[in-house]
Amino acid sequence: MICKRQNNYYEISFLRFLHYKFIKRFFDFSFSFFLIIFLSPLFLTIGLLIRFNSKGSIIYTQKRIGENNKPFSCYKFRTMHPNSKYLLKQILIKNPNLKNEFEKKRKIINDPRITTIGEFLRFTSLDELPQIFNVFKGDMSFIGPRPIVKSEIKKYGKNFKKAFSLKPGISGLWQVSGRNNLSYQRRVELDVFYSENISFKIDIKIFVRTLFVLLSPYGKGAF
Repeated sequence: MICKRQNNYYEISFLRFLHYKFIKRFFDFSFSFFLIIFLSPLFLTIGLLIRFNSKGSIIYTQKRIGENNKPFSCYKFRTMHPNSKYLLKQILIKNPNLKNEFEKKRKIINDPRITTIGEFLRFTSLDELPQIFNVFKGDMSFIGPRPIVKSEIKKYGKNFKKAFSLKPGISGLWQVSGRNNLSYQRRVELDVFYSENISFKIDIKIFVRTLFVLLSPYGKGAF
């Protein structure tokens, strides 16, 4: 009898999960369509600033891992110099401390590869605006775990499948809870918690906290 009740509970929870995923996708599609039109002048302005600031493409594309281990092309405004890969190799060879920092967080504070306009875009998180197109296409959601590169899968271990049973998001618990100030293990814990407790209420809370982080970027680890 107890076993039957547990099965019914999991079935109901799973159906609610699927129902909310459908609603979430409808909202993502509708809102991203509106934002693409509304923000088109801003997209154009940022694109021109990037082009005048340094040579190279306006949009940076990187293969990321999404829902159910599905790879996709993630879009961002380019914030680094075109020869950033070569510069990274030189930086890591000459600075062992920065190498350790990069291996832990996949980022470098005061990264010399970042352009002048790129620094501003990262500080304000405007570099991630093109991901609205990823949301429109269905690769991403507005709220969810941050998409990762293939080499980061091992850092999630047995939690990878659970954390990425959802579409990755432009924002999420990790971004509004300290971002790069947190350990990677804490990031994994937050992603798993979100996947296990996904709901409209949690998404609204994250959305509101995201607005606060965008308006008050100081000390939020946005580099």
